[in-house]
Amino acid sequence: MARIGVRGGAGADALRRITVNDVSLAYREVGSGDAVVFVHGGVSDLRTWAGQLEPIGTRARAIAYSRRYAWPNDDITPGAADPMSPHVDDLVALLHVLDASPAHLVGNSWGGLICLLTAVRHPEVVRSLVLEEPPLLPLVLGAGPRPRPGTLVSSLVRRPRATLAALVVGVRTFAPMAWAHRRGDEEHAWRVFARGVLGRDAVARLTPEREQQMRDNASLLRAELRAGFPPLSEADVQAIDAPTLLVSGGRSPAVVTALSDWLPSLVRQARQVRVPDASHLVHEDDAPFVNALVLDFISDLGERRSGG
Repeated sequence: MARIGVRGGAGADALRRITVNDVSLAYREVGSGDAVVFVHGGVSDLRTWAGQLEPIGTRARAIAYSRRYAWPNDDITPGAADPMSPHVDDLVALLHVLDASPAHLVGNSWGGLICLLTAVRHPEVVRSLVLEEPPLLPLVLGAGPRPRPGTLVSSLVRRPRATLAALVVGVRTFAPMAWAHRRGDEEHAWRVFARGVLGRDAVARLTPEREQQMRDNASLLRAELRAGFPPLSEADVQAIDAPTLLVSGGRSPAVVTALSDWLPSLVRQARQVRVPDASHLVHEDDAPFVNALVLDFISDLGERRSGG
């Protein structure tokens, strides 16, 4: 493990690097105590958690890292796919190397799905989950880059709202993104993606710095589409035993919330909180609200643990 690029000394600005599974990952760490590890979603990197590290780090060990291929890590090879399983393996390895297991995992969007899959495959490294609108598309469309007809038909019967939402996302977001990628227009592709998952109003409010973060990570959208979705079943999710806090944005597009709002019915130890003035980037839109939720949640778990 080597430390690099330190700006302003220790704390949230101390950028470090760790090598796991033959890839170098940048991360930041603040505080001490139980580990709270933040996992970002698409067109994002560790910078998305800038509003969480210091506040959470006052009462816990807050760690945010950039997943493989995300800024400022090495970019993905052009034309390669980016499946989710290596991201799960990276997270587990990072937890072990940093002596942060078991950890409270906090994930947004695609990062939330990574956290969910980690709890399914490696429950021993997960103390709790805080999930911001993880897209349950594998349960609706099946695994792989293309919908599986059998899974889709079954889901349409059992989960019509979520299934219709997945189809809408495919038509309005994924298909135009794929067309933009074929034209080599990554700028248009990430903007289509942002409008689809955040909504037009939220995109209009993005700062130049946030737009640049999306631009810095836009190449991963094509790679994620190539890989498709990981294998995941309702039985897998129902077997999760970790206490879970589900956080959603009151201003998220309806198709986005439809893909995550049925999660409380699957996870046994789950409660859901909707943040009124937030969109899909819930932790960025209302950092104080989300920080208080996370701190109260892990504090309550700590009291229950110490109480027996």
